[in-house]
Amino acid sequence: MNPAASAARVLANAAAEAHARGVGSLLARQHESGYWHGELFGGDTTLESDFILLELWQYPPVHGRWDPPSRPRIEKAVASILARQLPDGGFSIYPGGPADVSASVKAYFALKVAGVPAEDPRMIRLRERILSLGGIQAANSYVKLNLSFFGLYPRRWCPSVPPEMILLGNLIYQMSSWTRAIVIPLSIVHAANPRRPVPAGFDLSELYHPSRPLGWARDPELFSWRNFFLAADRFLKFWEEHGSRALRSLAIRKAERWMLERTRYSDGLGAIYPPMMYVIMALDVLGYGRDHPDRVEAERQFYGLLTDDGERFFFQPCFSPVWDTAIAAFALGARETPDVRRALRRAADWLLTKQVRHKGDWAIKRPRVEPGGWYFEFANEFYPDIDDTAMVLLALERASASDAARQQAAERRAINWLLAMQSSDGGWAAFDVDNDWTPLSHMPFADHNAMLDPTCPDITGRVLEALCRRGADPTGRTVRRAVAYLQRTQQPEGCWYGRWGVNYIYGTFLALRGLRAAGQSDREAHILRAAEWLRSVQNADGGWGESCASYAEGRFVPAPSTASQTAWALLGLLAAGDTASQSVQRGIEYLVETQRQDGTWHEDLATGTGFPGVYYLVYTLYRQSFPVLALAEFLERHRGE
Repeated sequence: MNPAASAARVLANAAAEAHARGVGSLLARQHESGYWHGELFGGDTTLESDFILLELWQYPPVHGRWDPPSRPRIEKAVASILARQLPDGGFSIYPGGPADVSASVKAYFALKVAGVPAEDPRMIRLRERILSLGGIQAANSYVKLNLSFFGLYPRRWCPSVPPEMILLGNLIYQMSSWTRAIVIPLSIVHAANPRRPVPAGFDLSELYHPSRPLGWARDPELFSWRNFFLAADRFLKFWEEHGSRALRSLAIRKAERWMLERTRYSDGLGAIYPPMMYVIMALDVLGYGRDHPDRVEAERQFYGLLTDDGERFFFQPCFSPVWDTAIAAFALGARETPDVRRALRRAADWLLTKQVRHKGDWAIKRPRVEPGGWYFEFANEFYPDIDDTAMVLLALERASASDAARQQAAERRAINWLLAMQSSDGGWAAFDVDNDWTPLSHMPFADHNAMLDPTCPDITGRVLEALCRRGADPTGRTVRRAVAYLQRTQQPEGCWYGRWGVNYIYGTFLALRGLRAAGQSDREAHILRAAEWLRSVQNADGGWGESCASYAEGRFVPAPSTASQTAWALLGLLAAGDTASQSVQRGIEYLVETQRQDGTWHEDLATGTGFPGVYYLVYTLYRQSFPVLALAEFLERHRGE
């Protein structure tokens, strides 16, 4: 055997051993009910800061003194926040990132109201960092709105969030699903103008930058969408003072019904942290007592997001069991054993219980389509996720449920639903169809960078792979439009943008997998360019890593190698027909060498994306499932060598 063949055999054997260990680790993590669920958390302190704000709302000061019954939890939240303070005093929005003004203002408020003295050296450094970033005026609109409820930021300089928007036909359905889930309960709170009390003598005056204005800057041109919405905001503030009380009351009641309807069949509104927090506040201002069943349930769901195990204290933004299960099952199913087959059957049985059978917000634009998607969480019936549905279909291709007829019917519904959810540009978004009315991005409260849910290459690639593996005609209109979309959205460098994973590595690997499934030749120029781009951004240690800063800079920004991003790059190269390059070999070596004895990989950095530039995610199972999948596909390409 020549030296090259011998080295290839050694690498394949090492990859097989690493794969077996990874499979064993994943199997051990399966819940007895059949699902996988890894902890999901952001790389920042904003949820813990908001928790303290909610506690101030729930338990107001008495005679100027704030001593809530949840004080032990608040002290844990304070310790959790301070443990992540940066050396320069600020707080970042992802591990390894720079100080962010909004996260820093939230932290300062939470720490100060919880009792950390303003003269504490940590608070002094934090205050100085906030001022260097522009002061409280530079924070985003949601920070300002939350502080305005306590009189800590002038309401007149906060964007209006009128409940009357719910009366304007389908306007709210032009917003992304997560935005409408936030702004409907928020509009109820905003309309109440609550003016909640704070501890005696408490304010944030020291955070105001002396030379920065409080208001919004207008565009220099006379006519622009931004200037239009700023003018509309001035009108809305006049309306709040002098408008029809009857119309406002009607809007609030309709918003209340909308909000409560969407807590049915769900683990909280949208099953995500921000709406769930605002629901509690909205129910409060609407007069729901602490013992009312709806409020009891809202609080139960919200506090259920808390992880407090004696060593760690943090809030998960939501739960991810359907997503985690689908990815783990797909990864395991790439190379079956009897143990894997049994685990996949249990996973398939569980996944079938989570298929959506009620119409949700998506049906506003697709009223005649039968429900058939899957959501992300344990229960979120109104908001099935296109990405999750595609991933579940991929998993079910490799997993046979106990009831074959039930599985076949569920898959048929899912395929039809995905076909119906293709947007007019040929791509797929996360929750809705054609959710891309760009003027809404210029609204004053749109600075969370997620007002819309446009199509994106990463989801389109995954859906394309799922449909083509289920027999979609490569020459048919659906596939042709999706392929054209991916060709059109490829970046000049050869990569694709990743909306829901960090970032260009994620988008590129999924686009390449979709194009391969659609029958695209690996000799096509766009495939060759993509593979060359992946090889060009490989780190010296053989792995791949990309920073969340890629979103802010609009280009690839390298970072230390991670197991998940290395696996994505390898999967992309394999999909592009590269099975034996030095880049692939070194990437496999990286996964083999960094695997721990228990079959797991360690990863500190955030590789998931919530809102680009605002909120990022650490999926703790990404670092396990994707390397197992990459190793399996590498071994499959080298079978028999």
